[in-house]
Amino acid sequence: MFHAPLSPRIPQGSDLSQLLDQLSHCCSRPRYAFMLLTLIADVAKPDGSAGPMVRVGQALVPLRDWLCDALTPMGHRDPRRMALVERVREELRNDGRLTDEMAADDALVQAEVRDQVRASGKTNLSRAASELVKAGLLKRHYQGYRVDHLNRGAQRQAVYTLTGRARALVNAPAPTARDGRSVRPRQGDLFAS
Repeated sequence: MFHAPLSPRIPQGSDLSQLLDQLSHCCSRPRYAFMLLTLIADVAKPDGSAGPMVRVGQALVPLRDWLCDALTPMGHRDPRRMALVERVREELRNDGRLTDEMAADDALVQAEVRDQVRASGKTNLSRAASELVKAGLLKRHYQGYRVDHLNRGAQRQAVYTLTGRARALVNAPAPTARDGRSVRPRQGDLFAS
């Protein structure tokens, strides 16, 4: 009938459940931070580092731009996003940049919206990354022209490295037998394919 109160921290549990618990206590937007960590883990090398560039098709895109673009669809139904689309359409119409061709106009509006969303997305991304760095789940440095550095600038791009409990998100290689063949996991075993 009466239950003991649950402790705010999970004493034992999987690495993932402990990571989620840590995010809930150290981040102002834990879901966003978890999505960010998961996306970084998707493109991370085995050492947990991602960046400064991500291959998209045949092109190389800066990691921060790729992360912003990957997170953009999460807000497509947000009323503020819909209002932004209308505001951009009106601005382009007032500037005389819109033609009467529907497809071309939509493409121009979407490109302008994407640029504005990417700019604000980088701010959100930096804020979340700073919280994750403070929590010990992420290391950040900048790599590029001439020398690596802790500060951005001089044509350097961000490199993020998963640390601490966030390393549990990095895809582990599939188990192999001694002769090099891939081993099928037993029921209950989890591995990334």
